[in-house]
Amino acid sequence: MNSDNTEFDLIRRYFSDLSGAQSGDGVTLGIGDDAALLQARAGKQLVVCSDTLVSGRHFPAHTRAFDIGWKALAVNLSDLAAMGAEPRWFLLNLTVPTFDAAWLKEFAKGLKVLANQYGIALVGGDTSRGPLSICITAMGEVDRGKALTRSGARVGDLICVTGTLGDAAYALTEGENSQCIEMLNRPRPRLEAGRYLTEKASAAIDISDGLISDLGHILARSAGCQKSSVFSAEINFEQIPLSPALRTHSDKEKVIAWALSGGDDYELCFT
Repeated sequence: MNSDNTEFDLIRRYFSDLSGAQSGDGVTLGIGDDAALLQARAGKQLVVCSDTLVSGRHFPAHTRAFDIGWKALAVNLSDLAAMGAEPRWFLLNLTVPTFDAAWLKEFAKGLKVLANQYGIALVGGDTSRGPLSICITAMGEVDRGKALTRSGARVGDLICVTGTLGDAAYALTEGENSQCIEMLNRPRPRLEAGRYLTEKASAAIDISDGLISDLGHILARSAGCQKSSVFSAEINFEQIPLSPALRTHSDKEKVIAWALSGGDDYELCFT
């Protein structure tokens, strides 16, 4: 058996049960061909997003394989949540230094646990050798005309967030709190909140780069689409939800920086 066959066998062994093969899941043809055949449901629009995670930049090099698999899918599900979409399918492009069976098994397990939780099926992708990076393209559906966007905010809207902010940045910087470390490694995509907000919110975005930065995207898009001067926003820091670990932290300046611009929260900001 040559090395190529060994690599293909490993991929089939650990990723085949992530594919959608059941009747009714919208997968006409899944893994095993040059491309997948998918069927969107009547009255729905397709929502597509893609994110790449690179070792040493988007996660520490020592991060567990399970957590890398979880986070790679979670950050894409967070983008779907920000649009109010229901997840359906995803593609995985995986670049690894070596085809390590133990690492692949744990990585696939992290993907599978989260994928099963939200009923999203792996329908294709590619593998190659190189520095560790994971690119996932996720696809979902939203009722026609109901997708949340960044461009609907209006003067006088309230600015709201889900969950708590700053935990992941705290974990990445100081790494002292186990609950915050879990928030960094295993973010919880707010899919249920996103679907609920399609009937409530005027604009939404997922918080990946920090509240200030991502709220700025809402302001810029909303101002541009309404042919208005640039919007401004007022944030009352005392009303930003913080976890117990951040509320009791001794350095309040660090807490403010983590909550406002730390990034990696993967909560939703909406108006």
